[in-house]
Amino acid sequence: MPSWEGKSKGNKLGYSIFIGTLRYGGVLPAYVLLRFVAAYYFLFSYSSSRPIFQYFHTRVGYGWWRSLVSVYRNYYVFGQVLIDKVVVMSGIRNKFTFEFEGEHYLREITAAGKGGIMLSAHLGNWEVAGHLFQRLETRINIVMFDGEHERIKQYLSSVTGERNVNIIVIKDDLSHIYAINEALSNQELVCMHSDRFLAGNKTVTASFMGADARFPAGPFLLAATFRVPVSLVFAFKETSRHYHLYATQPREYHGRRRQGVETAVQDFVQELETMVKKYPEQWFNYYDFWEISEEK
Repeated sequence: MPSWEGKSKGNKLGYSIFIGTLRYGGVLPAYVLLRFVAAYYFLFSYSSSRPIFQYFHTRVGYGWWRSLVSVYRNYYVFGQVLIDKVVVMSGIRNKFTFEFEGEHYLREITAAGKGGIMLSAHLGNWEVAGHLFQRLETRINIVMFDGEHERIKQYLSSVTGERNVNIIVIKDDLSHIYAINEALSNQELVCMHSDRFLAGNKTVTASFMGADARFPAGPFLLAATFRVPVSLVFAFKETSRHYHLYATQPREYHGRRRQGVETAVQDFVQELETMVKKYPEQWFNYYDFWEISEEK
């Protein structure tokens, strides 16, 4: 069964080169350097290029040549997203502009005083969205796997500073469940990715982009268990300097827990498919996302 390995690619030297370029030359020179890095991954990273090519060719429906070109463009946009994250979080001078569509929905959640859950995916630039949602004037908790190499995390923290959000790390002892419960009890927002899972995690299967795919059951189970407002949130890079952020109308998943999970999954997958079709080159899952194997 395909699953994410829980680690981010890249190394400390690569990050330091780009950050040095950003500090002394700005965003545009970093984008120029990125073209060569994207070309390297395009030519030599078969393990990630194969599944993303199949995504463009089979799921999006591009022809062979357009799919090949889109693989390179995908690597390039992914690199831009990483650069933009560092720029925004570290306060480097920039000319980025942002459009918020549905921000009033998130303000409704915070005004209700119940806490809330925001679900997203590895699509677009969630880091930018999470950073900018501080304007909601409530504490934001981001639930994530602790998959980055520790040295890279420490180096990035020295550049961007400590995040102005609380990180809840997913652990085998399930202590993150108690942390999430505490955050919601304090009327805070909890943000989770809902598209990747590690081997051994519980999953749910749903039809997505024309074929069955597995999604982690955890985020949807939490949404149905805590019964707080849930909004689906995404942020996309539309030009070199402009981002478009989306938030859906919040919904609570009442009823029996299994029914709540199934409804939450359906809502998420439907919105995710809409966004993937609108921004196909900003899908950043580099493994066989749709490959379903039988489980005994």
